[in-house]
Amino acid sequence: MTVTTVSACPTAVIEAVTTWKDFPSQWQPMLDQVYACLGRHGGAGQGRNVMLYKDSVPHVEVGVELIAPCVLDRPVIGSSLPAGLVAMTVHRGAYAGLGLAHEKVVRWCAAAGRTLAGPRWEIYGDWRDNPAELETEVYYLLR
Repeated sequence: MTVTTVSACPTAVIEAVTTWKDFPSQWQPMLDQVYACLGRHGGAGQGRNVMLYKDSVPHVEVGVELIAPCVLDRPVIGSSLPAGLVAMTVHRGAYAGLGLAHEKVVRWCAAAGRTLAGPRWEIYGDWRDNPAELETEVYYLLR
């Protein structure tokens, strides 16, 4: 577990209010729309895939880091990952294990007396055909 301060990171995303039950079937079409938007406008400026969970409802944002300014059109909007003090871990392996990575951060924060602010997010590393080689950064904003 790492506690560090992060800067805001600009993103191109689609926002949604959903349920935890429905979200697994919704995120890929949302991400596809973001990539289609970027493709219509030259495809420049994209970084890694991101998912921001603003709260427990969940209000979510699905998209990509923006490493250069670009034109966006709805439903894709510009946003940013939060800035501030975070607890983070790197999950290595299949995405099915991400829930355990989140639980690990939450348990560690409780044991360390760290207060969660609410927003949390994932930044996905490059795709690998071998699930054991996947890396996903998991962040929790702290108060």
